[in-house]
Amino acid sequence: MITCHLRYQIDPRQISAFERYVTGWIPIVNRLGGTHHGCFLPHEGANDIAYALFSFPSLAAYESYREAIRQDPQASQLWQLSEQTGCIRRFDRTFLRPAFSPADPEANPQQPNTKS
Repeated sequence: MITCHLRYQIDPRQISAFERYVTGWIPIVNRLGGTHHGCFLPHEGANDIAYALFSFPSLAAYESYREAIRQDPQASQLWQLSEQTGCIRRFDRTFLRPAFSPADPEANPQQPNTKS
């Protein structure tokens, strides 16, 4: 599994437009084989930072999604909304892998073995 973590710098004056934009991706991601974990908007603290997380079974599945959204009318509408309102100033995309149990150095040769 691969999880995409998006960190947005948004225009706080366009929070309503950004909320429409970011929540509009939830059904698209889910329809195209991913699992959306939600959108997180500013509440306290910085008023111009927001996040979204979604996962795909593999990097190849994510790449298929990226190809599909180029032809998707709903995705196109969301990109237009973003451009028309300027609600997104910039975004960073990071790919993560889940860790649900303690790491086993024997199972992951890239991790240093700390046994003595």
